[in-house]
Amino acid sequence: MPPSPAVEAFGPEHADVYERVYRARGKDWKAEARDVARRIRSVLPGASSLLDVGCGTGAHLEVLSGLFDRVEGLEISLTMRERSRRRLPSVPVHSGDMRNFGLGRSFDAVTCLFTSVNYVGGVPELRDAVRRMADHLVPGGVLVVEPWWFPERFLEGHVAGDLVREGDQTIARVSHSRREGRATRLEVHWTVAGPSGVSGFTEVEHLMMFTEAEYRAAFDLAGCDVDFHGTWLTGRGLFVGVRR
Repeated sequence: MPPSPAVEAFGPEHADVYERVYRARGKDWKAEARDVARRIRSVLPGASSLLDVGCGTGAHLEVLSGLFDRVEGLEISLTMRERSRRRLPSVPVHSGDMRNFGLGRSFDAVTCLFTSVNYVGGVPELRDAVRRMADHLVPGGVLVVEPWWFPERFLEGHVAGDLVREGDQTIARVSHSRREGRATRLEVHWTVAGPSGVSGFTEVEHLMMFTEAEYRAAFDLAGCDVDFHGTWLTGRGLFVGVRR
């Protein structure tokens, strides 16, 4: 069998299947969004507006739209952004890069979930992204960031495999992770089978591994006090900051 073609991470092929597989693996976007909303309101009870940065296909944003009076999204991937807009036609979903975006308005809360912040290129870009998000908060507003694994928790050579059957389609996902400098190199092979046949593709993601101290410093430089909630639902923890 010829090797699977390499495709862009978060491109059309990836976007078509990743929600179904992660849901089968136990990811609960609804529970995560509700818990984030609860944590935001524990700090700012009157919070009514929210911006979700790196909103992807809008799985979190869909739930958050029912919990806040005004929500908006920001997404750099054209494919993911289009899916989010189709899912939530009444919600503004902006094209933008978290490192340098500017919407010209403020929100009570800004979220950046599912390790989206770790697709930046290094510590300076982490600081740029956190600063841009904090700049979109009202004073006293809440910034919630879900990190990727800290370097000391990374498992070199970790292999994962999943098989999902949904309707008349079967999806297999096999992944391998290794350290590449300060980044995790995550190589994922997908096979999708359905009535029209079998196809496959490979995508490679690079997620920067930052230390807890580096996240804390980024929040501080952005003018936010921050707490780390280490036992959050995904197991990776959650940073919850408040703009001073």
